[in-house]
Amino acid sequence: MPVPALALLGLLQQPAQSPAAAPSPVARIVVSPSDPVVAAMDTLRLTGRALDAQGNEVPGVRVRFQQAGGWFEGAVDTTGLVRAGATGMLPVAAVAVVPGTRPFVERVGVRMVPSAAARVAVEGLPATLVVGQRVAPTATAYSAQADRREDRVRWTSSAPGVVSVRDGIVVAAAPGRAVLTAEAGSAKATVPVTVVATRVASVEVSPGTAPAAGWRTGDVLRFRAVAKDAQGRAIPGVTPTWSFSPGQGQIDPDGAFVGYEARPYTVTASLGDRSATAVVTLAARDVRRPATIVGRLPRERFNTEEVWLHPTEQVAYLGSGGGGDVMYAIDISNPAAPTVTDSIVSNTRRVNDVMTTKDGKHLVFTREGASDRRNGIVVASLEDPRHPKVLSEYTETVTAGVHSAFVYTQPKHGTHVYLTNDGTGALHVIDLNDPSKPKEVATWKTPRPDFAGDAGRSLHDIDVQDGLLYASYWNDGLVILDVGNGVKGGSPSNPVLVSQFKYDLNDMYRQVEAAGGPGFIRGTHTAWRHKNYVFIADEVFPSEGVKGAPANSAAGGRAYGRLQVIDVSDMQNPKSVAWYEPEMGGVHNVWVAGDTLYMGAYNGGFRAFDVSGELRGDLRAQAREMVHVHTADPAGRVKNTPMTWGVVVRDGLAYVNDMYNGLWIVRMEPSKAPKPKVMQ
Repeated sequence: MPVPALALLGLLQQPAQSPAAAPSPVARIVVSPSDPVVAAMDTLRLTGRALDAQGNEVPGVRVRFQQAGGWFEGAVDTTGLVRAGATGMLPVAAVAVVPGTRPFVERVGVRMVPSAAARVAVEGLPATLVVGQRVAPTATAYSAQADRREDRVRWTSSAPGVVSVRDGIVVAAAPGRAVLTAEAGSAKATVPVTVVATRVASVEVSPGTAPAAGWRTGDVLRFRAVAKDAQGRAIPGVTPTWSFSPGQGQIDPDGAFVGYEARPYTVTASLGDRSATAVVTLAARDVRRPATIVGRLPRERFNTEEVWLHPTEQVAYLGSGGGGDVMYAIDISNPAAPTVTDSIVSNTRRVNDVMTTKDGKHLVFTREGASDRRNGIVVASLEDPRHPKVLSEYTETVTAGVHSAFVYTQPKHGTHVYLTNDGTGALHVIDLNDPSKPKEVATWKTPRPDFAGDAGRSLHDIDVQDGLLYASYWNDGLVILDVGNGVKGGSPSNPVLVSQFKYDLNDMYRQVEAAGGPGFIRGTHTAWRHKNYVFIADEVFPSEGVKGAPANSAAGGRAYGRLQVIDVSDMQNPKSVAWYEPEMGGVHNVWVAGDTLYMGAYNGGFRAFDVSGELRGDLRAQAREMVHVHTADPAGRVKNTPMTWGVVVRDGLAYVNDMYNGLWIVRMEPSKAPKPKVMQ
């Protein structure tokens, strides 16, 4: 959830000041350095001088500093020491206070940039070329922390007469061998390239024509090209350049094509001065389905947060936030009339996450905001699932608060709870084999230099499947750990890193910063493993909404965000292959059942998508959306405004929790779409 952009409030409310305090003699604060820049994982010292209207230093004034945004990326203390834990912009307020006068505030933005280039990654450059072939590989510089840099990469060739590079275009000029080097700063990558002497006489593409029947928008068609010499013999090892027209879609360097429109497409493979084409005609996907609201349980006292279903009984559990101190038990045996049967009130202002053990005998919920600052988790007994009873709690090492918890049982290791730590960004593993005495057995966290502290590290959510833990590590992207799978010898008491997928959040959401200013909220929020994919969703909110708009309206604080589909068939090298962004709203929690992905899209409402088959490209453009329910309610806690948190699915019903409007129970009805028409 977003952090309110009101951090200056406490600083500016000076206890001894009255509303009638005199104007400050300070007219300007000169902050040094004037254009502050610091590398990620490094520190920077800010200083400030308070000057009057004549430019003279005001005596006896100490300038203090306060963070004013960028809550998850870095930190600044009152003395001006900036700790950059990630890239981005850190808004800072310099505050000068003269007794008896109003505080004077000057704002400055600290740019947190990638550290020096440590490696260069080259993609899209075939190892074998033919004479006359031209390719445009990508070369990207990365820091030691895997942050993408904007360097202009310099290309050189060991044999320019064989292979030359100009303006990033590689040209095969003559038969032979060459080594191409891509450099950025002191980092470089070398790629050996061979130009074959055999001339390409013809190119064949298969399949030559793909029939309309069976192929729809969003389906991935794999084309293959074979180059032949004058004698009709195949030339091994060469890779064509692929293109298509007309219409919208994408084709990858491996010949995998996906079209977004129901129409004919012509796919072309080119090698030097030779090319060949294939024609494919796609039908509309037509997966849209009507929805029915089966039941409702409005909640008006507090915000509604996580929902979870008991694994064997017709009972749901619902958390609360926005000052909430209660976790509800709800009888859903009649989905049309869900009924609260009991609740647990706890010392917390937020029950953000709820989950039961696999056998349904115990329940765990998280605490954030306890008045005694002893947060952590509460363990409840479910002897009667409709009337949970507090059994124990664990707070010792996670008093700062637990945002998310995942309960997971393995035959070899028993039951453990995997927790997030709001204070340090660490993963904590709690042994729950004796639910009355939970105990910590391990911690793990992404690395930071000691002098940077915990700045920029935030673990937001956890998914565990088949002994692998998928951690949504905000600035650090998706982190995969072995906690019992065996691929790296890990266990619950010894989590071991398998791989990491980190991406450029600042570049992906530059339009959010342009609209709402720097210091906005963005990070890897949630993950869900399904088949060979991990779906990761980002939580994104602007630093400021539209000026003058009501605070709880979509204009006052709309969500943004992208769902990415990460291919983990090669677990050591995860890669992003597809994505979805709503037209309005964000992407929050997801649930996958069968070939359907269900999503809480914040002010975009509840959505469900077809994720059948292989996934590539823009899922929204492929018309994969099946259902959309706008979960606004004129009688809601916030009237006529949806803020859909997430969903749990069972027996054909989606249990949708909306922060402003309680619990919705939704059924997707059979499709009523007519048979698709194909353009000729």
